[in-house]
Amino acid sequence: MAYVISDSCISCGACAGACPVGAISDNGSKYEIDASVCISCGCCAGVCPVGAPSEE
Repeated sequence: MAYVISDSCISCGACAGACPVGAISDNGSKYEIDASVCISCGCCAGVCPVGAPSEE
């Protein structure tokens, strides 16, 4: 199951840098995860300072 980023995202970009498959991009107001690319590894959740990414 793919990860999603909640509205608590502070747009720091830590998650995007940690994603091994490049599934995370900045949509202008927060980062978002492309579910078709996400491999559900949890790397993004591990580096997020506010816990915004979580499994869907």
